[in-house]
Amino acid sequence: MAKAVLLLSLSLLLLPFACPAQLAKEFCVADLASSDTPAGYPCKPQAAVTADDFYYRGLGTTGPAINPFKISLSSAFVTNFPGVNGLGISAARVDFAVGGVVPLHWHPAATELIFVLEGTLSCGFISATSNRVYTKTLYKGDLMVLPQGQQHFQYNLGNTTAAALSTYSSYNPVVQTLDFALFANNLPSEVVNKVTLLDELEVRKLKALFGGTG
Repeated sequence: MAKAVLLLSLSLLLLPFACPAQLAKEFCVADLASSDTPAGYPCKPQAAVTADDFYYRGLGTTGPAINPFKISLSSAFVTNFPGVNGLGISAARVDFAVGGVVPLHWHPAATELIFVLEGTLSCGFISATSNRVYTKTLYKGDLMVLPQGQQHFQYNLGNTTAAALSTYSSYNPVVQTLDFALFANNLPSEVVNKVTLLDELEVRKLKALFGGTG
């Protein structure tokens, strides 16, 4: 009992030194004129912070189209919403045309929570350890969580447009999309053929579609 009390006392004494940056600041609005770091953007000077740094209306409208996937994406990441810097949260909106698809992709450092605003989506992810697939049909008002680092996808199942809101456990979730990783680079087509077993002519066709070379 005495040992437990001693350990608790030591923990309480060390607490002020455990996370000095978090304890010293309520928030750290991103100074976007500086470079991003693994710990986030440097803090904007407190005197320069305004309410606009914590406000964003960019998800109220359809974002830029992403071809050839028949979707549009608008994001609220730190690069356009500096108030989320270091807070471990961000968001995005995806609008799906009929036949629209968010292709296989993953976020190495963020879990995603998807909420269907309109329409019907198929949503799923592939376990990184077992390759087991988890899929659900999502309707308006449904939620699905996509664990960090797992390859996942969504596509429009209906005959009308669909829309979804995603939130992330990162202020700036890194997105790695399988199609772009394979076909939007200068890796020679014969190498892609060897490492994927895809037909080389199909690889060249896909490289032309996604802007790759080689």
